[in-house]
This record gives sequence, C-alpha cells and structure tokens, in this order.
Amino acid sequence: MGEFAIGQGVPRFEDPRLIRGGGRYTDDIKLAGMVHGVAVRSPYAHATIKSIDIDAAREAPGVLAVITAADAKKHGFGDLPVPGGLKMRDGSPAPRPRYPFLVEDRVRWLGDIVAFVVAETVAQALDAAELVVVDYEPLPAVTATADAMKPDAPKVWPKLADNVGFVEPIGDKGKTDEAFKNAHHVTRQTFVINRVTAVSMEPRGAVGDYNATDNHYTIYTAIQRPHPSRADLAPILGVPESKLRIVTGDTGGSFGMKSPINPETPLVLLASKIVGRPVKWISTRTEAFMTDPQARDNVTEAELALDKNGVFLGLRVKLTAAIGAYLQPGMQAFFLNAGTLAGCYRTPAIFVDVTAVYSNTNPVRPYRGNGRPEAAYVIERMVDIAADEMGIDPIELRRRNYIAPQQMPFKTGLTFTYDTGEFETNMDLALKLADAKGFKARKAESRKRNKLRGFGLSNTIERAAADLTEGAEIRFDRSGSVTLVTGADSQGQGHETVFKQLVCDKLGIAPGEVQYVQGDTDQIFYGVGTGGSRSSALAGSAFLRATEKVIAKARAIAAHTLNIDETDLKFEDGVFSSPRTNQTLNVQEIARIAADPTKLPKDMEAGLTQTAVFQGTAANYPNGCHICEVEIDRDTGKVEIVRYAVVDDVGTVLNPMLLHGQIHGGIAQGAGQILMENIAFDSEGQIVTGSFMDYAMPHAHDFPPIKIQAHPVPTPTNPLGVKGAGEAGTVGAMPAVANALVDALSEFGVKHIDMPATSERLWRLMQSE
Repeated sequence: MGEFAIGQGVPRFEDPRLIRGGGRYTDDIKLAGMVHGVAVRSPYAHATIKSIDIDAAREAPGVLAVITAADAKKHGFGDLPVPGGLKMRDGSPAPRPRYPFLVEDRVRWLGDIVAFVVAETVAQALDAAELVVVDYEPLPAVTATADAMKPDAPKVWPKLADNVGFVEPIGDKGKTDEAFKNAHHVTRQTFVINRVTAVSMEPRGAVGDYNATDNHYTIYTAIQRPHPSRADLAPILGVPESKLRIVTGDTGGSFGMKSPINPETPLVLLASKIVGRPVKWISTRTEAFMTDPQARDNVTEAELALDKNGVFLGLRVKLTAAIGAYLQPGMQAFFLNAGTLAGCYRTPAIFVDVTAVYSNTNPVRPYRGNGRPEAAYVIERMVDIAADEMGIDPIELRRRNYIAPQQMPFKTGLTFTYDTGEFETNMDLALKLADAKGFKARKAESRKRNKLRGFGLSNTIERAAADLTEGAEIRFDRSGSVTLVTGADSQGQGHETVFKQLVCDKLGIAPGEVQYVQGDTDQIFYGVGTGGSRSSALAGSAFLRATEKVIAKARAIAAHTLNIDETDLKFEDGVFSSPRTNQTLNVQEIARIAADPTKLPKDMEAGLTQTAVFQGTAANYPNGCHICEVEIDRDTGKVEIVRYAVVDDVGTVLNPMLLHGQIHGGIAQGAGQILMENIAFDSEGQIVTGSFMDYAMPHAHDFPPIKIQAHPVPTPTNPLGVKGAGEAGTVGAMPAVANALVDALSEFGVKHIDMPATSERLWRLMQSE
C-alpha cells in the first residue's frame, strides 16, 4: 500500500487524538454515582500494628465506608499472587510469604495500606483519612540491599531464617572455576546498580465497579497484561474469570511498573462491593514516589578471566538483588535475563550466583529491560576495565572475542542461544557513524574550553519475545470496514500504527477505514499482553497469520463469485484479478459478499473475520552498538552528552519512525540512571527522594541529536523476521554512557564510577587526585 507499506516511516495514527485531549486514561473514567477512595498508609517502614481506630473517620462528612483487613476477610477476598517455583540454596522451595492488599498486623514498607476511606469527594476522603488512628510499635528496618544479608540485619519476615528470598545458581560452576585456574589475567570489579523508579507520565489509578445483580466486577486500570491479570485477580475476588472484566484504555507509560496487580486494584473492587457504587482511586505524584513498585537495585561482584592475548576464558558473577518487602511476579527476571551477561562474546564458561533479598522498601518489579541493562552494564564495563588493565585498546579487545556471524546460531556460556547477529559489523558501522577517527581532535578542542571529553562504546545484546504467544483478530463488518483486535496492550509504543500498517499493507485497505481495539478482556478473544519487547514479533506475527487466513478465504469467495478457478486469481494491492476475465474484486467488496450466506460456496461459513494465535518457539536477540561522547566541566563536574550514535539490529524494521522513538526513549532512561536518577531511603526506611525536587530525571535538552542507523539481520524465529526494539536503547545506553565517563576521567586515575554519576560525585573525584 505504498506510503503505508511495511518499512515506511508512517506517523503515529494515535497522536492526533492524544494531543487534542482525546485520550482515555484511568482518571478520565467517570461512571454514574462514582465516589472516591484514599489509602491510609503506614508512616513507618517497619512496625507492628497494635490497634486501628476508624470510628471518627467513619463519622466524617461524606464518608461512605472505612475499609480494613477485617472487611477483606468478611467478603472472602484473598491476597495478591506470590510466585512459586523458586528455590533456596539447598534446593528446597523458597518460602512464599503472603502479600495482603490490606495489612492488619505488621507493616513492612511505607506503602503498606492499613485502611481505605471511601467518600463522595476526594477532599472528603483525604480529610477523613487523617482521622484514622493507628497505634504502631516501630521496629528496626533494613533498606540497603548490601545490608540485608548481614547477620545483625533486621528481618523483614521474622519467621524466616534471614532476609534471603530465593537463590538461583546459573551456569557451569566447575567449568568456570577451571577456566579461572588457567587464566593469565583476572579482572575484578564490584558494581552497585542503584534503585530507580518508573515515574510514568500517568500515575497509577483504578476504578472499580461491582454489579451486585450479576455478581460481576469491572476494573478500569492501566495494566500491561489484561488477560493474565484477570486470571490472577479473579481468585483474589473469589469469582470465575467470566465474572471479571478488565479495561485499560490508554496508558501513559508503564515500562514494566504497571505489569502485575497492585494492592489498590482489588481494593477498589472491594470498596465498590461494600458501598454499592463505582469507586475511583488515583495516585498523587507524592504517593507514587512512596508506593510505586521500584526497580534495579543490586550489588554485583564480577570476575573476568582472560588469556595472555586477551581472549575471554570465563566470567564469574555474584549477584545480590533486591526484592523489596514482598515477593511478587516478575522476580524470575533476575535469572531469566542473566544470560545477557554473556554479551556478544565467545566466553566459554560463565557462572552466576543470584541471591534475592528482602528489605523494608517498595517491592521491586520489572522495569525497561528487566535485568538486561544491568547485565549489559556489567559485562561491557568489565571489558573496558580489562582492556585498561591489560593495555589493550577496548575496541580491539572486543574484536578478539566477538561471536562471528557464521557461528550462528550460537549457544553462549550462559543459557542463551543467539539466533542471528553481526556484532563486529555493528561496531564498525557505529564507529564510522560516530566519526570515531575525529575524536582525538574533538577531545583537544574540549580541553581548550576546560572540558574533559570521554568516548564510550557498548556492543550489547538482549533477549526479546521469548517462547510466548499472542492473539490477533481481523474483524470485517457488513460494510467492509475493519476492526483490529489484539491482546498486546500499548503504553505508548505505537501498536495501533504498526499493526494497522501491517494489515493495511497485506490487505490493501486504507488505514482510515480501520478501527483498533485493545485492552478490554470482554472484547478480545485471547491475549497475553505487552512486555519484554515482544509485541512486534508475537502480535505482529499473529496479525500476519490472520491476514493470510483472510486472503485464503477471500480468494475462495472471489473464485466462486467470478466463476473461475482459484489458481487463476492474482492478488495484489488488495485486489483479486485474473487474466481470463476483466472483472476484479477487492477485499472489502468480498467482505460484503461474505456477509450473505446465499452468495458463498456450499458449506462455507458467512463472514470474513479471522483470528490467529502465534506461538513463539524461541526468543530473538536484538543487538547493537552504542557510542557516546561526554564532556565534563573541570570546575563543576557538570556532564553533557555531546554526541551519541547507535547502530541497531532489530531484524526487519516495520516502521523506522517508531523504532527511532523507542531507541530515543530507551537511551534517555539508560543515561538517566547513570547520570542522575536515584531512589534513596534513610536508615529508618523513609524515602528521601520523594518528589521531583529530589529525584532528578533527564530532559530533552540533556541530549544531543541522536544518530541512528539500522543494520537489520532478520531472525528466523518469526515470519516477519523482527526482533524486539522497546528495550534495546536502555540496554545499550547504560554501559555506553558509563564507559564514556570513565574515559573522560581516566587522566585522574579513575577506573570506575558508581551510578548515579552526579556532578558532585564527579567533582569530588577530580578533587581527590
């Protein structure tokens, strides 16, 4: 379809509606009789609850109910889901402490909810919440991941032996230990990967609506995986899935934070059941900092063994990762994505020891890349450190260890089997795109302005799509217009645009005649949801399969209508034609014919609607090379990213405009963590970065124009040949920016800089030399 064909940079169809204020976000939901809820949360990171007095709050103006854990029990509501299948070091099953959405005896972080006030207005609910009196007995808290395993650390769960949540050894320990015995050189480094938060543009929120007549619940909330979340939420409510509907509408960002069920989700449904009216809860920004699930936060001890020529022999990693106060879905990423530690290299022996620990902090959940950026950061920093220690150029050291294209598919030393990739070519293209040869002159020019200039490179790879499924439906109505339906839920990625583009290209339909539906479990026949850079590979392939089914049925109808053999029909640009007749039929005309059973071949069902579910059998592995140049002011430590270039292999590029947007956003989040973003708690567990006055985020002016070049090597793991793109920018940016900072400060003897590399931290490093 020309301008809308696959590979064209089609502007987003969603944008005109969104920028004109036509978005349908959670706070836009207004139901008849709707009232408002406010959560009463613990002011302590750790305390026992001696008593809760709600009498005064219950009598306050406009209050309809004050709900506590006793009400949840009375109505038979269960706890939030806690994952199983995890192990302890001795191989025994990991304990699964309960995760209540209303707490009655012991609070374990600042976000724990002890009561929920429902009133006619938000202001009335806020006023009444101040009247809830809770008698707490404060307890010692542990907030730092590095402290959680100390013998004297306060225990988050007193019945457990310590704060260890689960342990996962990955790889061949014996083979790796043997590699280190034969090493000529061993590089060692400890990395503290700090805690960050998603700070999505749209805060979390939920509207619960209970219909007593049908014993049916409807929840309006931004959530990445509506169908799996319905499966998790229904048992909490004590109803079959058919009695629960989840509607997401538009979602103003998530990055993984809005993937599993939050405590407020069943809470508004319980509240609606109790008061008999719809109940809305919307987080404030302050509440979001205090209670949103947070991310990253681990301490990694890494060792890289090399021979005398710089060839990698083995990698050994000890990882202590934060869980937060409660174990919840998504934690498995600590080991499922650890394979990223292998990088783009032939390292034959790798062993990773993962220990996940509880602390009195926000629960940790998936966040853009979900373990991949952390792993890429570790291996790419280790390569630069090893290069420095052995006196080998870091670019040359990478060349000596890259996996070659002819070795694909390649089984790494740690869990992953790469499908395709041309890693050295990526680097060569990126070096040219970044004008690496001109860096020396640019560095000299920067010095004249009292600036230190650094060059950082990362050649990274990640796992995407995995062996999951996704559904798609192409629904023709009687007029021939089309509705596209999928379970892949967008949070700003541009799903509507790329899926319309794909279907319109294959069927010859104009995008203006196509309606797009997502995020409603009552309208979508099957869905798994969005996450892990899977949508283009899985949902895209499902739509491709559905178009093939449409074309096959349309061909049969066209042949019957034109009274010719199917083999005589040609299909191009949405039109069936034959050299044996001057007649033609397009897909929409055939859809109108298909609505009349009397015009169809014998035993053919009416309608042209088709569904497909694509089952992925293997992950794909997007990869690329990022090159960053920074300037650091000698007098102030202020950092400026002055140049940035990316060569990415995401397989077949469906829409370069969308791809560039995803890479830009990912780079901002990766660079933001390295340079400024940081969640911090004091010793008592109080968050000290609880607003935008304390938590720094990058702005558009913090970045130069980003040069992006695609080097697509299509993957055989799906019929489109696409690889994931949503998280690639973050995976590559963290190590590239970090390597550039260290390079700029190398003349001061700096070998490593912990994140966030704030201006103050850099200034102090320069003063200490």
